[in-house]
Amino acid sequence: TYIPWNLHEPRRGEFRFGGGLDFASFLKTAQELGLWAIVRPSPYICAEWEFGGLPAWLLAEDGMRLRCSYPPFLDAVRRYYRALFRVLAPLQVDRGGPVLLMQVENEYGAYGSDKSYLEALRAEMRRDGVTVPLVTSDGPWNGYMKNGSLPGALITANFGSKPRLRLPVLKKHVRGGPLMCMEFWDGWFDAWGGGHHTKPAAACAGDLDAALAEGCSVNLYMFHGGTDFGFMNGSNYEDRLSPDVTSYDYDAPLTEDGEITPKYLAFRKVIGKYAALPPMDFSRKIERRSYGEQKVAGRVSLFSALGGISSPAESPRPLSMEKLGQSYGYILYRSTLCPSEKITGIRLTGANDRAQVFLDGKRLLTLYDRELQRECAVRPAAGGARIDILVENMGRVNYGPELEHQRKGIDGEVLLNGRSHTGWKMYPLPMDTAAVSKLDFSKGYQKGGPAFYRVPFEVENRGDTFLDLSGWGKGCALLNGFNLGRFWEIGPQKRLY
Repeated sequence: TYIPWNLHEPRRGEFRFGGGLDFASFLKTAQELGLWAIVRPSPYICAEWEFGGLPAWLLAEDGMRLRCSYPPFLDAVRRYYRALFRVLAPLQVDRGGPVLLMQVENEYGAYGSDKSYLEALRAEMRRDGVTVPLVTSDGPWNGYMKNGSLPGALITANFGSKPRLRLPVLKKHVRGGPLMCMEFWDGWFDAWGGGHHTKPAAACAGDLDAALAEGCSVNLYMFHGGTDFGFMNGSNYEDRLSPDVTSYDYDAPLTEDGEITPKYLAFRKVIGKYAALPPMDFSRKIERRSYGEQKVAGRVSLFSALGGISSPAESPRPLSMEKLGQSYGYILYRSTLCPSEKITGIRLTGANDRAQVFLDGKRLLTLYDRELQRECAVRPAAGGARIDILVENMGRVNYGPELEHQRKGIDGEVLLNGRSHTGWKMYPLPMDTAAVSKLDFSKGYQKGGPAFYRVPFEVENRGDTFLDLSGWGKGCALLNGFNLGRFWEIGPQKRLY
């Protein structure tokens, strides 16, 4: 069980452990069902989760260094840990709870080699009452395990295939200690613009069998992937930005909506060779319902609604989301051209991730990822025009060396005709319940521009369902104020759970 820091401390010093974030109740329920728990509470969790679980407000500080012994970062971790372990420590097995192990850091060997950082995390965990054995987890390569390990913490490996090739590397590092695959990758995640990933059930079951035959303990990753609701998907960045879709189905043994799959049955058969399994009743079905097509009953343009849902900050130069106390969603930058100024070229420096540029409410161009860094020629625009730049955070990178370069919005300059343009109003648009509830659908609507659409419908009998957004372009969907996630016509995901 991962614990994402950015959910539990969404703003510096504001801790949340109730409602949907009540992991204590989750772990107690697991115990009631006869399960033990391995908890991974490290500052960074990866998990294809936004920013790998790190809170975006860390990036409001210039020069912030992450996942190392940089004092301001460690100070933030310590404050969080003190609040976190007041709730988590009483759930350890030696205090009557279900928690057997805790993880110090996550795949650190693939990121850095700062052993003093790992030692500081361990010391803080012990200081805050952690008494169960500690573990680390890394890819099954010598360099990763060397950099990511810590004396006194059990070294575990993450892999999804070829256990007979991976386990000898792990054996070399544990030196006769227990073997554990902390993440047995039985599927994979999807990214926008790519295909849907699957891994054959028979092949996965064969690899699971091979790992268990070697005496290796296995934690299935994922058993149930679920959904990265809202804007909590992560991204990867190698040669280009690759943001993950909202669904985290992962082709896991249970589907996104909890259905049993052939992979589940194949795994159960394999595990039954090594442990006695209780009988299972597979007759119960998930209650699903179709609610048919629903009609749009209201629409309002973003530019018409803007003043009612966001209060602007002003600055000579653009400020990033993080500088304005915003973590997720969209942000609009607005300015006015000088009467004598005519735009023929525009360039955004330090902008992430997708920007739409408008002049007097009319779309001029859309820029994405690397397109943001080059100057774009535009049709000449008259002076005195209003320029709006709507920037979307597509999900901060959750893995790799780009972690420290994840400021969203515009963290640089807007260059018009090669010159820095000053005098900006910035409208945060986190698309949260508070803002969306203020929408006035009686205001104006302009076809083809960014807008809000309202679709009211009533339900008598509730059941699980999916929202089919085929035919729509790009955006997010909220149900009774709850952000279900993103949609984008490029796929592969077309429906939201």
